[in-house]
Amino acid sequence: MNSELKSNIEKALDEIRPFLQNDGGDISLISIEDDKIVKVQLEGACVGCSVNQMTLKSGVEMTIKKYAPQIEKVINVD
Repeated sequence: MNSELKSNIEKALDEIRPFLQNDGGDISLISIEDDKIVKVQLEGACVGCSVNQMTLKSGVEMTIKKYAPQIEKVINVD
């Protein structure tokens, strides 16, 4: 795993985390595949939340791409 890429993704998650924690949730980085696909796990109140797919696409994926433009997709794993 590219350590600079991982560091950038962690920075992105650190930017997002306070918003998720305000709603009783959290997020963890699970893996980075082919330096293009990021797998995360939504936790707490985010699990089963009806808007978590929207949060994932508009919030998480957008923020990760700001820090790591080569990322093509962010996937939530249960």
